[in-house]
Amino acid sequence: MTYKFSKVTALVGYYGCGKTNLAANLALEMSKSGKVTVVDIDIVNPYFRTADFKDEFKKHGISLVTTEYANTNLDIPVLNFDIASISENSDYVIIDVGGGSDGAAALGRYHTVLEEKNTQILYVFNMYQGLSAEETAQSMREIEHACRMKCTALVNNSNLGTMTEPEDILKSKSFEDELVNITGLDVAMRCATKQMFTTCSEDLCVERMVRMPWEEI
Repeated sequence: MTYKFSKVTALVGYYGCGKTNLAANLALEMSKSGKVTVVDIDIVNPYFRTADFKDEFKKHGISLVTTEYANTNLDIPVLNFDIASISENSDYVIIDVGGGSDGAAALGRYHTVLEEKNTQILYVFNMYQGLSAEETAQSMREIEHACRMKCTALVNNSNLGTMTEPEDILKSKSFEDELVNITGLDVAMRCATKQMFTTCSEDLCVERMVRMPWEEI
């Protein structure tokens, strides 16, 4: 892939855009180059979490730090991460943030140390979520306000899940161009599954690791 990994990368975006799946795939990719720690601060959606991949992460030497309610029946999460220490003890840190401005607010409490680490804040979007490019940009602005940091680049994660065809990904280019024009941000990477990767010439080949409750594993 052409994207240059940053020391610390935070993934933000609208609800259900695929941040958690992307976080897991990025962690596996980065583990080929160094020690990776995934920090899960998703306090919005308890169903699809990087904590679900702890066994897979362990196989690749990836450390996982989660809120104290991850995979439990607790209703109120406890955020007490020492991001500075985690960063010092890792080559790469990936922060999986909850959806929308509600999820981004959790990231905001660490904005001082994250700014010191020159964190890449990647805004993940999926054009098939029903938002226009302007609405997507507005969502990004709300997230920036909530986390008290500016997004540094975009990630095109446009897909229709199991129904995705190569042309669906190719169609997202015009939406991407519009979003780039509105936000003034570059696209850090474009994602596609292994089946589509060669056809679409995307930057990151992703595996669908997050499954819906009705799907067989």
